[in-house]
Amino acid sequence: MADEPHTSVAPTTTLQQDLTVAGQRRINLIWEYTQAAVAVMVVAFAMLVNTLVVLMLIAYNRDITVGQTIGISFINLICGMVISFYFSRTNHVAIGGIGPKATDDQRYAGR
Repeated sequence: MADEPHTSVAPTTTLQQDLTVAGQRRINLIWEYTQAAVAVMVVAFAMLVNTLVVLMLIAYNRDITVGQTIGISFINLICGMVISFYFSRTNHVAIGGIGPKATDDQRYAGR
């Protein structure tokens, strides 16, 4: 097997199709990095606010008020939603993008 020459498979797409797919992949990468950055920023902000509120309550020896509880709950709700949506839409099993797929074995099975 080591003595066999390496052969390439003949292309089955046109140059324009290849350029279109390359452009779609580039846009998808930009979108994925943007979503990841937003998710990280939201989680970091929520952790920072929660930490600051707890430290302030400890430093001033006070109980948390209803308004503070509502504010922190809202921030934590938004953080949880961002994390949930980010990970639920990241489906590494399914093949993404538009256009024809390589084989019928790789059909989209859903989530």
